[in-house]
Amino acid sequence: MTQQQQRKSGTPGPISRWIQRKMNARMTRKIRRGQGSFMGMDVLILNTVGRLSGQPRQSPLAWFADGEDAWLIVASGGGGRHPDWHANLMAHPERASVEFPGRDAVPVRPHRLDGAERAQAWQRITAAQPRYAKYQVKSDREYPVIRLTPR
Repeated sequence: MTQQQQRKSGTPGPISRWIQRKMNARMTRKIRRGQGSFMGMDVLILNTVGRLSGQPRQSPLAWFADGEDAWLIVASGGGGRHPDWHANLMAHPERASVEFPGRDAVPVRPHRLDGAERAQAWQRITAAQPRYAKYQVKSDREYPVIRLTPR
């Protein structure tokens, strides 16, 4: 795929992907050391398995409380397609877990929200972090909202 095709498809180029991997690795180390915020947002590590490779993957993500025992995450990721972690999570939901700052991994069950349930969650997310509403306006796709509950 040429660089022009990548820009049109919303697929990040090799340099952008390299930078993202480096930033994710750094943020993952910080979370595991007990530092769990970034740009004013609480951050967790989502552990998934690569849908094609079968290899473990870690993605630091902002999260939002959803009651006492559930967490919401948003598949924003910029560009014209859902982020890779979303595809991995949906392909192998039974292998997902989350890590909170300085804690061990907790196996989770993902559930993609739709309709009124998504709308209510989206309202809470954008009230807490208005930047998500700004990101969504710039995108041609609706960002998936995923509820994670302990297994």
